[in-house]
Amino acid sequence: MKKLTIPDIIQRKGGEKLTMLTAYDASFARLLDDVGVDMILVGDSLGMVLLGYESTVPVTMDEMIHHATAVRRGTSGFVVGDMPFLSYQTAISDTIKNAGRFFKEAGCDAVKLEGGPEVCDAVRALVRAGMPVMGHIGLTPQTAGSLGGYKVQGKDVESARKLLVDAQALEGAGVFAIVMECIPNRLAQVITEKVAVPTIGIGAGPSCDGQVLVTHDLLGMFDKFVPRFVRKYANLAPQIKDAVQSFTEEVKSGNFPDEKHSFTMQVDVEQLVAEDGDV
Repeated sequence: MKKLTIPDIIQRKGGEKLTMLTAYDASFARLLDDVGVDMILVGDSLGMVLLGYESTVPVTMDEMIHHATAVRRGTSGFVVGDMPFLSYQTAISDTIKNAGRFFKEAGCDAVKLEGGPEVCDAVRALVRAGMPVMGHIGLTPQTAGSLGGYKVQGKDVESARKLLVDAQALEGAGVFAIVMECIPNRLAQVITEKVAVPTIGIGAGPSCDGQVLVTHDLLGMFDKFVPRFVRKYANLAPQIKDAVQSFTEEVKSGNFPDEKHSFTMQVDVEQLVAEDGDV
């Protein structure tokens, strides 16, 4: 599959839907690459999915670069690096330096930032520096506490208007696409119609120009909680537990490893013992 470019992605606006899934290591990236997922997001969701944090807030730049580098080793496709909390909310110079690590060290093709007008200066600076930026509005996990928790956003007129302003501000600042998380279907449709860049929904209904999910949610591997908007296309957690249980039982019973899963020698071991007193 041919790797998408920024113009390719923008041209998909209103056309063939874009697909994006998360990956945090080379093996998962390779699997997504094999089936032709358009974009791979190295999300700061890795903090909760892989690292055991209670939220995405504790995730560091070094952790993100570590996993993004691994993902790049597993795919030749389009990779987006998620800018973690406080990597772009301080000085513009810090933003450029941190984003630059995704490109120079990890080989990413773009970065993603959460927020509206408050991050537009950062977006403009990155775009001027030649670093493509994807926006993210609606439920922004890094600042979920100030939004009242992990709740649907834009349910009233005032908050809905703000999300439209956020999207238009990001478009004006130069983003090539906008993730919209946990907003009502109709609002997502209106925003999608009002901006010229593709919208990528996660809990934002079917009218967006593309969709993204956390791969571990899609596969049923992360069962701590499952957002309402997730469709499980598999339920691997019970299968993984069953496989591990079978392994432990067979090891304890002596049924694994058996002859089929062991190696044989081409010499007479007993003769070696008799001659040398040791194997």
